[in-house]
Amino acid sequence: MSAKKITVTVNYQKKLADGVYSMWLAVGSMADEAKPGQFISIYSNDSSRLLPRPISICEVDKEFRSIRVVYRVVGEGTKEFSKLKAGARVDIMGPLGNGYTLKSEGRALLIAGGIGIPPMLELAKSLPCEKTIVVGYRDAEVFLADDLENYGQVYIATEDGSVGTKGTVLDAIRKFDLGGDVIYSCGPTPMLKAVKAFASEKNIECQISLEEKMACGIGACLACVCKSKDVDHHTHVHNKRICKDGPVFNAQEVEL
Repeated sequence: MSAKKITVTVNYQKKLADGVYSMWLAVGSMADEAKPGQFISIYSNDSSRLLPRPISICEVDKEFRSIRVVYRVVGEGTKEFSKLKAGARVDIMGPLGNGYTLKSEGRALLIAGGIGIPPMLELAKSLPCEKTIVVGYRDAEVFLADDLENYGQVYIATEDGSVGTKGTVLDAIRKFDLGGDVIYSCGPTPMLKAVKAFASEKNIECQISLEEKMACGIGACLACVCKSKDVDHHTHVHNKRICKDGPVFNAQEVEL
């Protein structure tokens, strides 16, 4: 079903860490369509900010027809969202993009860093197979780790060593000799490069979600492209539109 722009109500919002907020939105039938790895675009109520902000879907509650987003304040748009209170109305479009392909058998290794962690929660909830989850943070301000522990064994890495393994998610993976039959990952590009190399080294299927600044969110403007091995039928060059063709790709299909 195609994405649509609708006006929704904020159910609840709270601060999880420095600059990181969790917000539940009552979205109606959109909750029935949303899949792990997809995102929504949230529009500012300030007419001077025309472009919406793409934010990954963190969690879906189909019973209460709600979607949760967890985001970091990085500019005026997300700063505005962080001030929204319960009952506030906001325009969104979604669900957008292609999500993860869920495997029902074998062992899944979920690897995420920073603001790439939120989409792992709905993914972990939705995967029916055995799951190991590795998440990386800058420091002791970890978020969503408790939520993730409800769905699999969680390993934490922090850059300063304040919690879990000191270093990167790959340091934690090698320290505990973690593996699986399929890898799902989301996070900053340097981390995804390392995850892609690890998956190739171990010959493990790997699906990665790319983070990129977007404009339209529906594939029309070509502002968010990545290099691909295949020629895109839309642009006729070696590009993929992250918002439309992704944000989730097989790691071997794209160049990082």
